[in-house]
Amino acid sequence: MQTIRLAVVGLGHRGRLMVKLAHDGFKNLKVVAACDCDPLLWTEKQHLIDRPMKDVLPEAKFYTSYDQMLEEMGHEIDMVLVETGADVHAEFCMKALKRDIHVFSDIPSVATLKEAKELYEAEKASKAMVMTGANANETFYSNAMLDLYKRGMLGEMIYMEAEYIGGSMRSIPRSENPILNHSPWRSVVPGIRYCTHSLGPLLRLMREVLRYTYCIGTNAHVDPDRPGDDVQSAFFQTESGVAIRLLRSGRCDGGLVSNFGHHSYRGWGTKGYFEMIGDRGPKNPMCFRFQSKELYCGQDLIEVPSKYMPNEYSHMEVAKVGHGGCDYAVLDKAFQTLWKDLDEFPITLKDGLVMTIPGIYAAKSAAQGGMKMTIRYPWEEGFDEDIVNVDSMPDIKCKK
Repeated sequence: MQTIRLAVVGLGHRGRLMVKLAHDGFKNLKVVAACDCDPLLWTEKQHLIDRPMKDVLPEAKFYTSYDQMLEEMGHEIDMVLVETGADVHAEFCMKALKRDIHVFSDIPSVATLKEAKELYEAEKASKAMVMTGANANETFYSNAMLDLYKRGMLGEMIYMEAEYIGGSMRSIPRSENPILNHSPWRSVVPGIRYCTHSLGPLLRLMREVLRYTYCIGTNAHVDPDRPGDDVQSAFFQTESGVAIRLLRSGRCDGGLVSNFGHHSYRGWGTKGYFEMIGDRGPKNPMCFRFQSKELYCGQDLIEVPSKYMPNEYSHMEVAKVGHGGCDYAVLDKAFQTLWKDLDEFPITLKDGLVMTIPGIYAAKSAAQGGMKMTIRYPWEEGFDEDIVNVDSMPDIKCKK
């Protein structure tokens, strides 16, 4: 494929930045169409964009109906960027796949087990593929973890931890908040369901999927009138016993007083240890440390400065936007697959489901007071029964 003809659905904060990055940062790519149910996101200047999107993408045709866009321009589109709310990705992905249009979907991949099965089957039936837009998998620190693992410095992983603590986005009214105004999912989706930034990098270091989970929450203390938890903590385990603990803000719009904590990771293997501690303000920047008994000098912790920007793109000025460069990296990996006519995206739909589905089960566990649950996937026996039994369970515990 010489030139990628790109469309985007979802022009909220994330969608605007991603499609602008694709347009500005890549040759042999043309944005031909854009879609959002709110036309003002196309015609009016928005948060962090210096001019209206209609001026950013003058050659693109705008639609308020996704179905109409696909009907009229489907034969002119090679890939759709799905940048809708985090709880409504699957429907848009499936409609593109049915027309054999490739998909770049942000994460989480799905919101329910039913969606997981339908999306998995839709890709199998299509000539097109889904690229999972897991930008956390392309960060410097994620690649550093993977490099240590592949080189045998860590051995096989035994136990790992991740934390993703977001500060409150609700310090100003929703109507005045440029992030929340077009992202209602942030206030309703349990934080533990938005687990892909945390699990994605760690699952790269494992040979098994996660099989069991139980999750507990703190209830609501910061804002007692809202249902749900301020903080949730989930334990995941593989069939062989490898365990992961994940600590998350209970809601995707934060809700906590502290703005520190964000992304952190630790892991213990049979031959080594690593940690990436997120920044705690300007005086305490993020830091990556590791230890390995495979190295003569690795008996003590070795510290290196950490960052989001992957080394491969650090020389490119255009890449230095969007989560420190990892947004550019994940787009580049997707586009290179199409330009080179490769058979598979580097982060497949199956990869996306493996990092998404455990959070669905964990949210159900938290709502049931920490009940242990067995995690299944669309390609496994018993998943259809879970669609009926698990999807019907609440995501958020009811207030007494």
